[in-house]
Amino acid sequence: MDKIIHATAADGAVKMAVITARDAVQRAREIHNCSPTAAAALGRTLCAASLLGESMKEEKASLTIRINGGGPIGSVVAVSDSEGYVRGYAENPLVQLPLRQDGKLNVGGAVGRDGTITVSRDIGLKEPYIGSTELVSGEIAEDVTSYLLSSEQVPSACALGVLVDTDRSIKAAGGFLVQLMPGADESLIDKLEENIFLMDQLTTVLDEDGPEAVFAQGLKGMEYHLVGEAPVGYRCPCCRERVEEALACLEGSELDEMAAEGETVRVSCEFCGAEYAFSPAELLALRKGKEEN
Repeated sequence: MDKIIHATAADGAVKMAVITARDAVQRAREIHNCSPTAAAALGRTLCAASLLGESMKEEKASLTIRINGGGPIGSVVAVSDSEGYVRGYAENPLVQLPLRQDGKLNVGGAVGRDGTITVSRDIGLKEPYIGSTELVSGEIAEDVTSYLLSSEQVPSACALGVLVDTDRSIKAAGGFLVQLMPGADESLIDKLEENIFLMDQLTTVLDEDGPEAVFAQGLKGMEYHLVGEAPVGYRCPCCRERVEEALACLEGSELDEMAAEGETVRVSCEFCGAEYAFSPAELLALRKGKEEN
């Protein structure tokens, strides 16, 4: 089961969250027919969005990460609600590059680094809070870490990973986010950096030992306590009513033109692939409702 687990260490000076999200990333791969490289890029972004979104306090808040580094994958987008449930897409999910020299998927090459990572937090105010920083590597985790430090002034360490099996299924996916609280002793930074540097490969730990083992390695030498966990997954809130509302926002003349063509209009959700069909009569009904309102 996909979930996020939280822990605190060093008398609350350190917070750590670990996500395991194999099922969510597998669902995204299936929906978008992702290549292994695209699945890794999208999966990492989904995990990051879930970690950040689930930490938001507002009940109906949402968080969007948009990454565009000028690479062949195009934009990678992930949206999370305040429970950590996510949805997302890659503009070019079929992109596939040769493996890197170390045998790993070339996510950085697919994403590129000539661009930005943008994070939008919508907490129900008139305008969302939007922060953006230049990409560091296109490998996603380093870019999230850089964003949190430069745009939100939160000293953090982030790791994200997706392990794609030989049959293109997702064998493991997840990540962690470590953050220092205000006033934390600077010596903790050195200890955390050392622990993270010496950690086994993240996806191997998740696949073989589970998320609890990530805490043991990341917080080695510190007294830590697990303080809660929450289920997460891939979830899209689209529905016919929402699509109707979007169509109703079109100009009346546009709805008339669409109906006059005499063919059923089909609208697909870019996040989950669900398709909604509207007959010419239904389009005219939307036009009429628009006039009455």
